[in-house]
Amino acid sequence: MLHNGRDALVVDPGDAQPVLDALQRYSLTLRCILVTHHHADHTGGVHILRETTGAEVYGPAAEKMPEPILRLGDGDQVSGLGINFQVMHVPGHTAGHIAYFAQLTGETPLLFCGDTLFSGGCGRLFEGTPAQMLTSLERFAALPPETRVCCTHEYTLGNLRFARVAEPGNADIANYQTHCQQLRDASRPTLPSSIGQELLINPFLRSHLDSVAREVQGHDPMGVSAEGVFATLRQWKNKFQ
Repeated sequence: MLHNGRDALVVDPGDAQPVLDALQRYSLTLRCILVTHHHADHTGGVHILRETTGAEVYGPAAEKMPEPILRLGDGDQVSGLGINFQVMHVPGHTAGHIAYFAQLTGETPLLFCGDTLFSGGCGRLFEGTPAQMLTSLERFAALPPETRVCCTHEYTLGNLRFARVAEPGNADIANYQTHCQQLRDASRPTLPSSIGQELLINPFLRSHLDSVAREVQGHDPMGVSAEGVFATLRQWKNKFQ
C-alpha cells in the first residue's frame, strides 16, 4: 500500500481484509488497485475492495481478470496518488504479466514487479519461456540501480540459500544473507530491495557471468547460450531443497 495520509493505492491484493483493516486504521480512502497478473494470491481481494470502496482497478491487457478492470499494456501509463507509473510487459511467470515503474520527484524510483523478480530470485515459469523471462529481467536490470524493488513475496532467505550454491564465490551474497537473517530474526521484512542490490546477489540477474555459468553448466549442461544457462538455472532452482 502507498498512501498520502488521505488516499491510498494497493498492489496485488490477494486478500481484502488486511487492506480494509489498514484503511480503517489510518482513515484512508482506497482510490486505485494495481494488479500485475492473474494468480489468485494477487487478485483474490479485488472484487470485495472494488465493491466496498469504489476504487478503480488496473491490470494486464492479456490475462483473465476480475471484471470490470482497466486494461494496460507495455508502454501505457497509469496515475495513482499523483504518481505516474509506466507499465512494462514482463512475461515469464505468466504470459501477460506486467510491472509498474515510477520515477518519483525527489525520491528514489519505485518498481512493483509482481512475481517476475524476487530478492535473490525470480518467479517460476508457469506460462512463459526462459527467453521471455530472461528478457523481462534484463529490462529490470537496466532500470536505475537505486530503484526500490517491491516484490510480492518474502522469499529472500530461501532464494539466498540457492544463490550461494549457484555462485559460491560471491561474498556479497553471504554478507546479504547475514543481513537478511538479522532482519527476519527481528521480525522485520527484507523488502523492498533495490536493483543495485539484486545485480550484486541475484543469480537470475547474473546468469550471463562466468561465475554463475560455470556452476550451472557443471550442474546440468544445456549448452553455453545465455538462454540455456538461464533455463538450467531456473530448473535447478525448481528442484533445490
